[in-house]
Amino acid sequence: MHEEVLNRIRQGRLYTESEAAFQNPLRRADLIFAYNSTRPGEAEQRRSLLERILGSVGARTVLLSPFHAGFGSNVHIGDDFFGNVNLTFVDDVEIRIGHGVMIAPSVTLTTTGHPVHPDLREDFRRFSEPIVIEDKVWIGSNVVVLPGVRIGYGAVIGAGSVVSRDIPAMTVAMGVPCRVVRDITDEDLKTRNP
Repeated sequence: MHEEVLNRIRQGRLYTESEAAFQNPLRRADLIFAYNSTRPGEAEQRRSLLERILGSVGARTVLLSPFHAGFGSNVHIGDDFFGNVNLTFVDDVEIRIGHGVMIAPSVTLTTTGHPVHPDLREDFRRFSEPIVIEDKVWIGSNVVVLPGVRIGYGAVIGAGSVVSRDIPAMTVAMGVPCRVVRDITDEDLKTRNP
């Protein structure tokens, strides 16, 4: 039974809360609460908690409190990461974040969505698809990244965007829905504004 549900989850097919309940031991809610309750100066304790919460965490990681996660254990973060306050991971499946990524306040990365028809939403039926954020991405404030999205190397996502499709490397993208507005070029080395 569990393997059949896991296969459906991996394939991005619908599954229910009851069917997926066997995964609840992977949730890190108490550890996340403890992390969010630590003082900013308690660097060693915060690092130790992050290592217990996340699936993997790189060196020189800064994750400001509070942050939220459905599991925590499905989040993988590379080196030199900066996550500002109110970062939310809806990580029913993996969220992979590369090296040198910066995320502004109040960003949501959600691997999970629900069917449109209400009859299909009984028992919190849903689907989940992984999110990948490649190296050196910058995500602006109040961005929502939806299931199955890959954001390419060096991309910049403008504040308030809803990212519902893949974003190519070395581009600036923004809007609702998020669309590429231009490439990032060497001319950008001469200015501070995207």
